[in-house]
Amino acid sequence: MFEAVGVGLVAGLAAGMLGVGGGALIVPGLVVFLGLSQVEAEATSLLAIVPTALVGAWRQHRYGNVRLHDGLRLGVLAVSGAIVGVVLANILPVRALELAFAALLVVVAARLARDALRSAPESA
Repeated sequence: MFEAVGVGLVAGLAAGMLGVGGGALIVPGLVVFLGLSQVEAEATSLLAIVPTALVGAWRQHRYGNVRLHDGLRLGVLAVSGAIVGVVLANILPVRALELAFAALLVVVAARLARDALRSAPESA
């Protein structure tokens, strides 16, 4: 139980502060700390992200940071991708999902690091 609270709090903090949807932290947290399978963790993460994303978007909207039409368009279009993704997640071997998820995290981390190192420091 304590582990779930920790994973949830860290994921929410990262979602609000860094714009990480939470899945990048929730999925590994559920696998490592709660012993869920990759598929169970991915499915549980999808449900957990809904309230996190809604609250984060609502708060960011209050600061004027949300491009509402773009976000809604992306969300509507992503529904069909989610349907196909769920089918694939239940057909593919678990090892393939684990490797694909790990590769995604490595690529995202590398691009974020590269972009952060290339950008000029902001003035204080």
